[in-house]
Amino acid sequence: MASRGRALTEALRRRIVPELRYSQDYYEEHLRRHVAGVRAWLDVGCGHHLLPPWRSAEERELLASVPFVVGVDYDFASLRRHDGIRNVIRADIGALPFRDQCFDLVTANMVVEHLSDPVSQFREVARVLRPGGRFLFHTPNLHGYPAQASQLLPDAVKKALARMLEGRSEEDVFPTYYRANVESMIRSVAAEAGLDLRAIHFTGTVPVFGAIPPLAAMELLYIRQLMRRPGLARYRQTLICELRRPEPGRGVSASGGPG
Repeated sequence: MASRGRALTEALRRRIVPELRYSQDYYEEHLRRHVAGVRAWLDVGCGHHLLPPWRSAEERELLASVPFVVGVDYDFASLRRHDGIRNVIRADIGALPFRDQCFDLVTANMVVEHLSDPVSQFREVARVLRPGGRFLFHTPNLHGYPAQASQLLPDAVKKALARMLEGRSEEDVFPTYYRANVESMIRSVAAEAGLDLRAIHFTGTVPVFGAIPPLAAMELLYIRQLMRRPGLARYRQTLICELRRPEPGRGVSASGGPG
């Protein structure tokens, strides 16, 4: 029944807002640009996959393009299920077990919303980045309606909805804090951590109620406004952010824009 509902929602998407894609698709595009020429890559909060499961072939291709890749996550059960990154380590993002300046790229896919102390955790990211190294992360936008709704719900309800709407098990639902999930917060946290904010991309994504076509249709009509009206771009559901560890003597620049 759920698969039939999603198929109908996909047909509605093509009719109502054909330019809309899953935010993970946008993230993968940014990731491909950032891994070019990278020698050492760290994925924090790696969970049990780098990209969505149906992109496993593309995940293998991306990983094979970088000589050295490491994934860290505090959840041991997730690491045991990871079949993409070969080198995985159980570690806290706030105390990374690596020497200073050893990675060209650090990434985080739907992780930053779970950070309880992003300043200290971003500082650890900055510490392990080489000068000029980049931190790319994909996270919910706190100004977006899904994150706003999520803040109002008890954990038990969020877990039930994740299971019903996304097919996620309770073990894959973690506490959220949203302490670096709007542009002003990200700028402040990045500055305190010693990172330059290079760009924030406001990205849309597929409906939360994709399995329930009548609700998805109403949601898609709203998403169409977010995608087509530049003044509403800041309310799109997700963010893709590019930060950089400064190089000695180099200036700072920052920009924001739609994905």
